Amino acid sequence: MTGNDKHSSISSPEAVDEAPARGRLFVFAGPSGVGKDTLIRELIGRWPFYLSISATTRHPRPGEVDGSDYIFLSDEEFTSWVDEGRFLEWARFSDHRYGTPREAVEEQLAAGVDVLVEVEVQGAMQVKAIAPDATFIFVEPPSIEELEARLLRRGDTGDMEARLERARVEMAMADEFDHRVVNEVLSDAVAGLLSVVARPEGS
Repeated sequence: MTGNDKHSSISSPEAVDEAPARGRLFVFAGPSGVGKDTLIRELIGRWPFYLSISATTRHPRPGEVDGSDYIFLSDEEFTSWVDEGRFLEWARFSDHRYGTPREAVEEQLAAGVDVLVEVEVQGAMQVKAIAPDATFIFVEPPSIEELEARLLRRGDTGDMEARLERARVEMAMADEFDHRVVNEVLSDAVAGLLSVVARPEGS
């Protein structure tokens, strides 16, 4: 892993001396099927993150709860949120739109809480354009062949070639991130991620 840790500052750089130290923004991305959700569950149990809840235009799956798993919006509502600047980033994936609501992230950072957002790679680049001081972490598979095997194991067999081609494009952008973590052995990947988030400012 390479790169320097940096503090996030989405809002205006103006600050008040008495204000609490802002939390840090960690942006987490990688190809579909690389195991991001599993890593996030492990991290949340070990570090006091606020995990951002994404908004989406897709319909809820069985068992999913609005406001807990996702914020479910109609196409019209999503478009309004875009027009009103209510997303930190948004992207289209598999014929649906996904976005990171800005307000909740801002509130948590202002309160001094570290925030973790999981986004698509193109979404991470959007965040980087407006919050370059965030910490950007790219999770990658040991190989494209292993990624295909993982997708097959979880039943994601549709449009396999398109998924793998998208993954190749995303993996080619890994150098745009501050840190790269290979998710081969889960415990090693978690330890690597914790070594990033636990570093003091300026180290």
